[in-house]
Amino acid sequence: MASFAFVLHPDRAEAAVVALDTIDWLVAAGHQVVLPELDAARLGRAELGVSEAGLGTGLDLAVSLGGDGTMLRTVALVARHEVPVLGVNLGTLGYLTDIEPDGLRSALERVLAGEHLIEKRMLLEIDIEAPSGATSERNVLALNEAVLEKTGSGHTIRLDVALDGTFFTPYAADGLIVATATGSTAYAFSARGPIVEPTHRALLLTPVSPHMLFDRTLILDDDSDISLTVAGNRGAALVVDGRHLGELQPGDVIRCRASDHVARLVLSGPRDFHSILKAKFGLSDR
Repeated sequence: MASFAFVLHPDRAEAAVVALDTIDWLVAAGHQVVLPELDAARLGRAELGVSEAGLGTGLDLAVSLGGDGTMLRTVALVARHEVPVLGVNLGTLGYLTDIEPDGLRSALERVLAGEHLIEKRMLLEIDIEAPSGATSERNVLALNEAVLEKTGSGHTIRLDVALDGTFFTPYAADGLIVATATGSTAYAFSARGPIVEPTHRALLLTPVSPHMLFDRTLILDDDSDISLTVAGNRGAALVVDGRHLGELQPGDVIRCRASDHVARLVLSGPRDFHSILKAKFGLSDR
């Protein structure tokens, strides 16, 4: 018997249809299935619901039904338990999801037979020191990025940056992004950061609309330690993989480094990142 979790996009009806069909199939075969409590309630299967804090305990596989955003949520829920995640694409072409809905059963059969591949991705670990009380979070993981950004139009923020414990420079910008290689094709890309092969272990520090001459992305080793301190007289919103964690105030600090945990993405076959890029950006063959 194997134990599976399903995490669903809340607004895509197809996610519910696919989940219910697959759950019935797995349960009939003697396997255990759980869902986050809200997802279970949406499916009308409240008896399968568990708390988000306990979701990863004892799992063999987590299945994400949605797009890249659902994948980020799923990874965040189970990464500390080293649980592999299988992404089912229910939206546009994504970077993280690997299979289409009609391939889910065969993918699960390969997992049960031990015939699947796992690609490991670096995770970002973010420690938050917020004397202001702006957030109750103290330590979170991210597959893509942590962002400190302005909260209103017309004003930049000031962030003092230290690298490996040594002050580097103050940034005046609309925001700063600390991203993994996986996150290089997310928010950092829209801020004109570089595209990095996602299996690389590196930290990318990218300013958003900087009001300073130094406007380049820094690509740092995976043993680097990046501290961002909110300075000046304006607060900054902290957003981690799309989750708004609070509005930090001057004197609050986030510290970013490579986590000891990794994301384990289940693949149906070798992933061709170059082909994904070509499809995503409509690049021609000639």
